[in-house]
Amino acid sequence: MEDLRVTIVQSALNWENVEANLTMFSDELKVIAPGSTDIVVLPEMFGTGFTMNASAVAQPMDGIALQWMKKMAAEKKCVVTGSLIIKEENKFYNRLIWMSQDGMFEVYDKRHLFRMGEENNTYTAGKKKIIVSLKGWKICPLVCYDLRFPVWSRSTGDYDCLIYVANWPEVRSYPWKQLLIARAIENQAYVVGVNRIGKDGNGMSHSGDSAVMNAKGIIISKTRANEESVETVTLSYKELEEFRKVFPVGLDADKFKLE
Repeated sequence: MEDLRVTIVQSALNWENVEANLTMFSDELKVIAPGSTDIVVLPEMFGTGFTMNASAVAQPMDGIALQWMKKMAAEKKCVVTGSLIIKEENKFYNRLIWMSQDGMFEVYDKRHLFRMGEENNTYTAGKKKIIVSLKGWKICPLVCYDLRFPVWSRSTGDYDCLIYVANWPEVRSYPWKQLLIARAIENQAYVVGVNRIGKDGNGMSHSGDSAVMNAKGIIISKTRANEESVETVTLSYKELEEFRKVFPVGLDADKFKLE
């Protein structure tokens, strides 16, 4: 199995300004040569910031943000992923888009909506997660608050890497960092967490703390808190496979079914 190259993009966001954010990310991604990475990971609601003003800034599925993702994926010859505010059939979704370089895409609607920020009063929750395939790897992309719910992200041997895109405030940065490590250890999988930096339109500060960790919970990325960064990290399938073989905790895992 080939190694997987993942590029994490830690950035501030322009509040409720889709065009400004797309221009900004176009500039930031210029450092990525075509074919030099397999996945580019952007933050949650990367077009707007984490806003409840969905009616003013939501995109349709054929809107400029999705078209931009399609263009970037084709240009960089890789997957581009991150979440957007999407309006569909008079409902709003915090929707992660998994855009392939051939223009085909899959979507995941955030299941756990952050009620302390009234996200549950604005958006419609998703009902199922997705497992996507790339270079033989199985990947499970999730969104922010999903991180706090280990049953939802529990591996049954169905993925090799978890990805979380987020707008996670600095005031709760400690849980963010610890939970990413926990998800890696308990699921024996790589974990990628990409979070924004800077203040949002509500005055909430974000420190980023974006990171990639291996199945032992050891951080293997170098991105620093509160700094703009575009970093590519290589994930070794051989290393993951060998660790799972010598320490097969999954064989003793409890069986369960989500209702």
